[in-house]
Amino acid sequence: MKGRMMPTTTHPRSPARRRFLATSTATAGGLMLGFHVPMAQSQGTAPEINAWVQIKPDETVVVRIARSEMGQGTLTGLAQLVAEELQCDWARVTTEYPTPGQNLARQRAWGNFSTGGSRGVRESHDYVRKGGAAARMMLVQAAADGWGVPASQCQAEKGVITHAASGRRTTYGVVAPAAARLTPPTDVPLKDPKTWTVAGKPLPRLDTVAKTTGAQVYGMDLQLPGMLCAAIRDCPVVGGKLKKFDAAAVMGLPGVKQVVPVGDTAVAVVATTWWRAKKAVDALPIEWDEGPHAKLDSAAIAQMLKAGLDAPEGLVGHTAGQPKEALASAARTIEAVYSFPYQNHACMEVMNATARWTPQRCEVWTPTQNGEAALAATAEAAGLPAAQCEVYKIHLGGGFGRRGATDWVRQAVAIAKALPGTPVKLIWSREEDMQHGFYHPVTQCKLKAGVDAQGQLTALHMRISGQSILAGLFPQNMRDGLDPVVFQGLSKGGAEGALGYAIPNLLVDHAMRNPPVRPGFWRGVNLNQNAVYLECFLDEVAHATKQDPLALRRQLLAGSPKHLAVLDAVAQRAGWGTPARPVNGQTVHRGLAQIMGFGSYVAACAEVSVDKDGTLTVHRIVAATDCGHAVNPQQIEAQVEGSFAYGLSAALLGECTLENGRFVQTNFHNYPVLLMAQMPKVETIVMPSGGFWGGVGEPTIAVAAPAVLNAIFAATGRRIRDLPIKNQSLKQA
Repeated sequence: MKGRMMPTTTHPRSPARRRFLATSTATAGGLMLGFHVPMAQSQGTAPEINAWVQIKPDETVVVRIARSEMGQGTLTGLAQLVAEELQCDWARVTTEYPTPGQNLARQRAWGNFSTGGSRGVRESHDYVRKGGAAARMMLVQAAADGWGVPASQCQAEKGVITHAASGRRTTYGVVAPAAARLTPPTDVPLKDPKTWTVAGKPLPRLDTVAKTTGAQVYGMDLQLPGMLCAAIRDCPVVGGKLKKFDAAAVMGLPGVKQVVPVGDTAVAVVATTWWRAKKAVDALPIEWDEGPHAKLDSAAIAQMLKAGLDAPEGLVGHTAGQPKEALASAARTIEAVYSFPYQNHACMEVMNATARWTPQRCEVWTPTQNGEAALAATAEAAGLPAAQCEVYKIHLGGGFGRRGATDWVRQAVAIAKALPGTPVKLIWSREEDMQHGFYHPVTQCKLKAGVDAQGQLTALHMRISGQSILAGLFPQNMRDGLDPVVFQGLSKGGAEGALGYAIPNLLVDHAMRNPPVRPGFWRGVNLNQNAVYLECFLDEVAHATKQDPLALRRQLLAGSPKHLAVLDAVAQRAGWGTPARPVNGQTVHRGLAQIMGFGSYVAACAEVSVDKDGTLTVHRIVAATDCGHAVNPQQIEAQVEGSFAYGLSAALLGECTLENGRFVQTNFHNYPVLLMAQMPKVETIVMPSGGFWGGVGEPTIAVAAPAVLNAIFAATGRRIRDLPIKNQSLKQA
């Protein structure tokens, strides 16, 4: 792994972490795209044109990608953007991760390593494109200098540079050493997306073959010479601690090398194989201090949130007009209460990291969504300066926001410190992974609408009661006590989710209620429940006022053309207004939903049937996405399809519940995900309108549940306001 290019995350409560991230954020805007260290040709190293591009003598183009690949296609998409501006041969492109240590040493030449919030492309497209364009200009300049002609007379295409007037030609691999010695340009124009030939095209992913053949190495696969393995047990009770354990009881078991306390909450066993470590930690006599939350359960949390629904005041996220007065004078009011449970990320690859510690240096190999934060966490846990540490990022077997944290990295380093010089691979069991997550926050929402005598919506109050992610993880990002992330999809404006509906009198507020369960950025974050609350309630308003759900939405979205465009697209494709074709003798019904989040506009129409026994079948989903610029349409389609697998799993089946301070769900037997046989057909409409850069990994998750819930009502006349659907009976009387 020496010389490999790779990213980090720190502990939310750590002052050092906050300082590191604050510095990182502050310097991101000052990214030095031209930063360049000439390569030592005497060492036989392939020339580095700039931080983003390396050209090998065999014409292989190495594109360095700082963002994490976890199945979403960011690796390929960003490489396409670099290659587009570089004008290289796409067939010769490969990628590598720069490390966060290299990024730190080079004054953050690669910018932000954090990969979450569907930001991989939308927040780095500009500087990665400039990296490719600058490299092309340097290569062309090197060729022109060699020929003694102006660079303006030379052209580059597919890695070949030509001078038409003289008929001379050369390749990137030939001129790369000379280009690497040039000063990077400061004025770097970019191509008009309308002229793209590599970006914007549905090219196959660069990582598909390795993943298909099994050649791709994930963190759990990593092998190092002399490596030992560790299994861990953390206190299963929220807020509990480790009291004592009897190491002697397991030291004689096969392969066991050491028993290591980890912080004040956990204990690990190190052995020659992970299975031996797992069997030993299972047999280890442990006594827990269960702490103050030993009796905490989901019912108590639900009551806490329910009280917030009727609290006199809330933190205001969006207001317009005179909502209280308008509701009081409305000809009619409509009310409903919805709820959304805790969810676990449940990545297929559990948390893992391999660490090697000495008094002089600490190295970590791990799948992470944030290499820079992982480096900061490594340094703090190792007790070493960041310059004496390194994190090597490995492809992630799923992230979904969970791998933006660093708790397992800290654990791995703490264990490795007990065995100096020995690499130790920590792998969580599935049970540890399920019971020690950063959970999608639990919320409830009370909605009250006012309509006039003609049935027109005149006022709306949305009171959200529940947990704040920022309050739990990043209190420094709160704004005067308010968590803006709570209002995703409901805000007045902004890329993270502007409310498209024009409601003359509106109040959206938040009664913050924070149970002791640690919250996290679960894929789609707060857009998921906000879409359920608003889109299902609008259906209720439409039904109560005898309006077509599409017609009501179209009226309210008249001033929001991008919201309206995706909604109209799915309605037209699905055939809204005409009966759906029956399936196996079952009548099929439709439901709609739309929202804006993560910079993109999305909508869905679901087609479902419910038989007399209450069996629900989701037959078809039509989904539309406007993400501004489409870097790879095929990847967008794949992400949309995956979004519905994820979103429907949560809507139909997913919930995490507490009993006696412990999470009940421990594995996929009681936290199931959608099976392939249950997956509906998904038709994706990619409709980039240009002019902006939106995300695609998360937005469409949000419309999965409300579209299906609205279709269920159309089929049964029953409103499901509490998820998951599995807890509700759809059996017809």
